[in-house]
Amino acid sequence: MAHLTLKNINKIYPNGFHAVHDFNLEINRGEFIVFVGPSGCGKSTTLRMIAGLENISKGDFIIDGKRANEMGPRERGVAMVFQSYALYPQMSVYDNLAFGLTLQGVDEDVIDEKVKRAAKILGLTDYLDRMPRALSGGQRQRVAVGRAIIRKVEIFLMDEPLSNLDAKQRVTMRSEITQIHRETGATTIYVTHDQTEAMTMADRIVVMKDGYVQQIGTPRELYFDPVNVFVAGFIGEPPMNFLRGTVKDGALTFGQVCFDLTKKLGQDTAKYEGKEVVFGFRPEGIVLGEQAEAYRVPGTVELTEMLGDNTNVYVDIADRKAILKVDPHDTPEIDSDIVFSIPYENVYLFDGETEKRI
Repeated sequence: MAHLTLKNINKIYPNGFHAVHDFNLEINRGEFIVFVGPSGCGKSTTLRMIAGLENISKGDFIIDGKRANEMGPRERGVAMVFQSYALYPQMSVYDNLAFGLTLQGVDEDVIDEKVKRAAKILGLTDYLDRMPRALSGGQRQRVAVGRAIIRKVEIFLMDEPLSNLDAKQRVTMRSEITQIHRETGATTIYVTHDQTEAMTMADRIVVMKDGYVQQIGTPRELYFDPVNVFVAGFIGEPPMNFLRGTVKDGALTFGQVCFDLTKKLGQDTAKYEGKEVVFGFRPEGIVLGEQAEAYRVPGTVELTEMLGDNTNVYVDIADRKAILKVDPHDTPEIDSDIVFSIPYENVYLFDGETEKRI
């Protein structure tokens, strides 16, 4: 297990493109950290700087108290898993797993013991004689993970390792990678654009956008206490609903819908008079019908999606769109007029200019 520190890390390419801006993070020993964000946000670039595959333009990367900026990948003691698997097609599963240890000159008996142990952990014992082309996508990814864990390194780096798998395989591999992390105890950094992977696997999540860190926190902190509109909209499925409007006489008004902001902000409402405010609520944070201590919202149902344990209901609210998550037994009819309530405690307000949480 390794303790990692990233201090004001920047990546600036020769053409002047600034890919990562002042990235700061302290990673505890054995922690599972997930970098998440849309394509091009800088998460993979940051991972590659940690791995030693990209030079750090500015800042300090420290491993267990030692500055590691100039260290090569081997000196850093990292093992990396790529989304492309990167298996040797002409080698069996056994030889793929053993390859790194063979290059290090490890004794054959030790290699055999380690390969068989890794295969047992990953459920690959029956596939050791097979070639990669004879494996499913999930099995190939397990081999790629096995090749990393067999080296007994202190830092695992994973760059979107599940993106090539189907939905069922991703669910299975998520639980397997989490279990492997528990067994190895290695410090793990995992990159993904899938917020479901981030929420289900991470000890802490780093949300990135346009090369900047937006928020760092546990899955629960990011979900219930987002610092801005981007984090609130990125974390959660379906995403948070946002209604933008200008505050007039202490309220946001959309057609026949009026939100008295004093119910949420109290005396601070006056600060936002005449300014744009973003009114946010999560799809599941509503109650069908009218409820006390809540905002009453009329709407028209445009579409419903029955998903088994819940139904997504798409509604029109004064020409603005929103998604509600309701009990499937309470699914309203398409084109029907409904009323739903948003309890005051389930409302999120953001500054319309800065998009920061109010």
